[in-house]
Amino acid sequence: MRVLITGGAGMVGSHAAEFFALDNPKNKVIVLDNLMRSQIFGYDKASVEFNWNYLKKFKNIERIKGDVRNDRDVARGVGKGVDVVIHTAGQPGVPSSVRMPLEDFSINAFGTLNVLEWARKKSKDTVIIYCSTNKVYGENVDKIPLREKETRYVFDGLSGVSEEMCTDLTGHTPYGVSKLVGDLYVQEYSYIYKMKTAVFRMSCTYGTRQFGFEDQGWVAWFIIAALFNKPITIYGNGKQVRDMLYADDLVDAFNRFIKSDMKRGLFNIGGGPENTISLLEFLDILKNLTDKSPEVNFADWRPSDQKVYITDTRKLENALGWKIKTPVMEGIKKLAQWIQENEKCFK
Repeated sequence: MRVLITGGAGMVGSHAAEFFALDNPKNKVIVLDNLMRSQIFGYDKASVEFNWNYLKKFKNIERIKGDVRNDRDVARGVGKGVDVVIHTAGQPGVPSSVRMPLEDFSINAFGTLNVLEWARKKSKDTVIIYCSTNKVYGENVDKIPLREKETRYVFDGLSGVSEEMCTDLTGHTPYGVSKLVGDLYVQEYSYIYKMKTAVFRMSCTYGTRQFGFEDQGWVAWFIIAALFNKPITIYGNGKQVRDMLYADDLVDAFNRFIKSDMKRGLFNIGGGPENTISLLEFLDILKNLTDKSPEVNFADWRPSDQKVYITDTRKLENALGWKIKTPVMEGIKKLAQWIQENEKCFK
């Protein structure tokens, strides 16, 4: 099987590349990445270059430094055809999308369409997996009644957000809009061109080899800040809640869809009600894990920052037999250990 993974040096992409490289030594995995993460977030050191070099050890992984917006780069990645495209490449930050909406749209919307077109022209039987986001629901999520507790908000009368949630008539931020454009195009290529596609609307995904910044990847960023004495800014009161999905569990869902008989899929995916955490609660966990209490400052809420997002994963579980394998505390410990073992990347 030939698998093209765009954004393959990112956290999700590198986990996917490693999985398919190890799953079958006959697999050929092509990783396409422009290594722009540090540049997007104004970081003055290398970040995903670590993952780029990590993937070098796999003999059945080919690495292509290139951009999903560039025809020549995508054509090289697709080659004469691939069996699967896992499209993880993207501009992943909400604040950065507000600062640079044209760049955000170019990467997330046009980049997705460009990958779809090259796959369609070169190998129409390609399975397309798209990494979407819960941000496509925008502020509609905030219409769900909440109750406020000491350390968190909770949904009042609802366990999680299903795929029936409306994406229209609400604020999204440019990031939510650009990702929704890609989301809809991936769906459309299944309907109009009869390609097998799946959209995975992801909640808070984390894992080893994650380079978190204040603007994106908050789980890793909080751990990095605690370990290396950097200040943390919490936007809002810290009671906002997310369900946590470990990267390996996400890739497992990708693989299950690829192997399934489904012609198309649209799934919300996250840790679900059993794997939730608030920012305030995470600070307490960090203190227990690291014996450190980082300096914490509070600032105004950021645009369209959902106070609670918890995924209803029942559709995915029923369709593909998928279940969470990595409980949230186990995943956090794995990530913290990896950051400690690679401290030179963060100091």
